This record gives sequence, C-alpha cells and structure tokens, in this order.
Amino acid sequence: MMRVLYFAWLRERIGLPAEDIETSAQTVENLVQELRSRAPRYEAAFSDLSAVRCAIDQNLVSFDAPLGDAREVAFFPPMTGG
Repeated sequence: MMRVLYFAWLRERIGLPAEDIETSAQTVENLVQELRSRAPRYEAAFSDLSAVRCAIDQNLVSFDAPLGDAREVAFFPPMTGG
C-alpha cells in the first residue's frame, strides 16, 4: 500500500488531498500512467507533466525514478522562491 498525496491545483483537479493505493508500478511515470487511466480528472491533473513535480518519501525525484519500497509519493506544482 502506498500513500499518494496531491497538492495545490492537482488536489483541486483530482478532488482528493491523498489516497492509499495498491500499485504494481515500477516508476513514478508508470504510477502516473496508472492514475491517468482511473478517471478523466486524473488525466486532467496529469495532462502537462512539465507543470508537475514529484517526491518519494519526501525526496524530490524525476518521473523516471523507481518506486522501490516507497511509502509515500507526492505530486505538486513547481515551487518558486521569493
């Protein structure tokens, strides 16, 4: 079981702040593909991956990162400094 967290407009589009899922995805990209196939709201949220960042167990990673034994995957918009 993996906890998937959604922040900001991703949370708004998907309609959930978090969910626990069973997945056989090997990478973050595979997980995104799996999520996209769930419902149009996931497809809308992940339609432009250049506007999405991800973290595995609170470490920033790229979409080709292996999930391994990840307990938590978070998706969020790019952060800006100020």
